[in-house]
Amino acid sequence: MNYRVNENGYYGDFGGAYIPEMLYPNIEQLKNEYLNIIAQPDFKAEYEDLLKNYVGRPSPLYLAKRLSEKYGAKIYLKREDLNHTGAHKINNTVGQIILAEKLGKKRIIAETGAGQHGVATATVCALKGLECVIYMGEVDIERQAPNVARMKMMGATVIPATSGSKTLKDATNEAMRDWINNPVDTHYIIGSVVGPHPYPEMVSLFQSIISEETKKQLIEQTGNDQPDYVLACVGGGSNAMGMFYHFLDDENVRLIAAEAAGLGVNSGHSAATSVLGKEGVLHGSRTLLMQTDDGQVVEPYSISAGLDYPGIGPQHAHLHKVKRVEYVNITDNEAMQASLLLSKLEGIIPAIESAHALAQLEKMTFKPDEVVVICLSGRGDKDLDTFMKYFKL
Repeated sequence: MNYRVNENGYYGDFGGAYIPEMLYPNIEQLKNEYLNIIAQPDFKAEYEDLLKNYVGRPSPLYLAKRLSEKYGAKIYLKREDLNHTGAHKINNTVGQIILAEKLGKKRIIAETGAGQHGVATATVCALKGLECVIYMGEVDIERQAPNVARMKMMGATVIPATSGSKTLKDATNEAMRDWINNPVDTHYIIGSVVGPHPYPEMVSLFQSIISEETKKQLIEQTGNDQPDYVLACVGGGSNAMGMFYHFLDDENVRLIAAEAAGLGVNSGHSAATSVLGKEGVLHGSRTLLMQTDDGQVVEPYSISAGLDYPGIGPQHAHLHKVKRVEYVNITDNEAMQASLLLSKLEGIIPAIESAHALAQLEKMTFKPDEVVVICLSGRGDKDLDTFMKYFKL
């Protein structure tokens, strides 16, 4: 089974580039040049140097002893929460900023939901001295105020998206509009494995460092680079794609992706795309998305600002269709309880997004010698306000 992108930018039935004519030159330039640029020795040297000395990679693979004891398996956490800026998002923005520089771009735009991608983009723009404009839903600006402050401190302009549900989908729409209006000098750093080809593949390549390191660390710690299970949360799906990337061809490794069920899959307040989605086009690619019978996008909902996206990346849609990855759904309450559990058992406060993957442990049974790897995609600092209100702390 082939899980990779083909020469036309498709994963099976999903992918492609469904874009307005105005964006065609940008997408063509990216498609024609990115693989060549990232294969150059000077690109690789700078990327690896920044990942090591700026981001702080490799991120540890931590055996969570008390969590393991509770669930009766060997549970390892891939600590993306320890990266500079507090999430996996920086892996991608470091790669894309060097790429943008090599393409001669002077201005960077991005969309953000939870704010982690916005922060990571503002960070690399400050590092390179490039103009930075971040689009963020008005609702998310309110619930992720510390991240907005961080972006502004680093010199980014944060523009609120005031249409629709005023969240990630709407921020993405605004960023796309900006790019159409400023095609020549601007590079759009998409934060997930979504959008027109080559973005899903490009972002997954930059995030694949997660599973590349995990395999080496598993050999050091267990003597085997193939765990029994690999779990990650999915909104658009970049941390999951990075976590799954080098395990896709290891057919005996079970890959599990946790989506946000919100208040329940059938509550009307959910973001569980794999259950509720139908095939269609969203933000430039053919994928699974939540839509009405006449093709209008259904507003997603999750307590986590990073998972309330109405679709999944096209590679995820393909992996779901061919049943290589099992897509499960986790409610707000299940994720919040999992956050509290990890905090109390391991002294690690996870991002609410990552806690969706942790919550799946409650629904599984293990043999004592089974090895489970969970991508801890981000830390919970940004969510303290939500935790305080939810748990009345």
